[in-house]
Amino acid sequence: MASSKAVVVAGSNALASIDPDQTLKASKALLAHIKKAAKESSQEATKRNILEGHDDEDEDTPIWLTLSTKRHIADKARLQPGKIPVPHSLNTDENSTICVITADPQRAYKNIIGSDEFPAELSKRITRVIDFGKLRAKYGQYEAQRKLFSEHDVFLADDRIINRLPKVLGKTFYKTTVKRPIPVVFQAKRARVDGKRTKRDKAKAKAEDDVNAGTAAEIAKEIEKALSSALVSLSPTTNTAIRIGYANWTPEQIADNVDAVVTGLVGKWVPQKWRNVRGIYIKGPTTKALPIWLTDELWLDEKDVVADAEEHEIKTEKANVGKKRKSLDGGAGTAESSAPNKKAKKQDKVAAEGDDDKLDKQISERKAKLKKQKAAAKKAMDD
Repeated sequence: MASSKAVVVAGSNALASIDPDQTLKASKALLAHIKKAAKESSQEATKRNILEGHDDEDEDTPIWLTLSTKRHIADKARLQPGKIPVPHSLNTDENSTICVITADPQRAYKNIIGSDEFPAELSKRITRVIDFGKLRAKYGQYEAQRKLFSEHDVFLADDRIINRLPKVLGKTFYKTTVKRPIPVVFQAKRARVDGKRTKRDKAKAKAEDDVNAGTAAEIAKEIEKALSSALVSLSPTTNTAIRIGYANWTPEQIADNVDAVVTGLVGKWVPQKWRNVRGIYIKGPTTKALPIWLTDELWLDEKDVVADAEEHEIKTEKANVGKKRKSLDGGAGTAESSAPNKKAKKQDKVAAEGDDDKLDKQISERKAKLKKQKAAAKKAMDD
């Protein structure tokens, strides 16, 4: 399989994007395999599993893009997911519910979302608006957190308070990446003067009880932008998985999202860009990963490669540590070497005894010197 249409420039990050024909071909093969496997499993089943969802399984079957790198792309886990805009949104279900977590006070944001200027279709999906203060007071207990987690499909949070949510919501929300709150900009945009954003007068705003919230149109636009993005949750690993679509989509939709996610992920979050990318795959929840791009070099720098001769020498040295070498002439060499060994041991013993005598002499001289110094100090004190 061809790695790419372009050639990597030595010492550069430049490389063409993935081959769209290869991506489309892989998307068709993966979707066909998932549908075939689902059909076979339904035919073999003798009873309907009441724990399964509705009959249309393809609607909820996610398609994942997996990117593997040559080195880790993050030093620590990022609890705040990143966003990559995609042409085909993953949150188009009108029945899905949204919980919005805002900065204080929540009444101001409830009024904005419930106003006539806010899109009605989007407003119907937002079933709860709660500020950070009430969230901390009401949902500090585990059972309350589980109830909130199960009542909503998507959680959006003001980017000003999102870094404080892990301490409040805990493992209930952050042990997986399924429903982690998505950062959204709810604050008002500052005016531009000579091409630069002006600073907000906090003292004046506090005196006037001014809430730093955007307009209904601005907030709606930010929410729609978050809902139409693929979410990136980075952790210290060489493998990153991103949900890019569903099994009931067309291959063209999957291919479009793959191209957008790969371009955004490599361009923004992967150090050394394409030189650090090892492979790109797409897969279903239970299928094997289907490659759509593979690198020609499995290392990032030349120093990562150990020459075969050097590696052999290192292994040989480690293998010979603490072991006697056999003579090339057989047993004769062993017999000849035994006599010098005994002689060397005898010399070492004599040398050790000689060292002991020398050490004893040094100790006695040291004691005499200390005794003399002690007597002189005592005499000085008496005087």
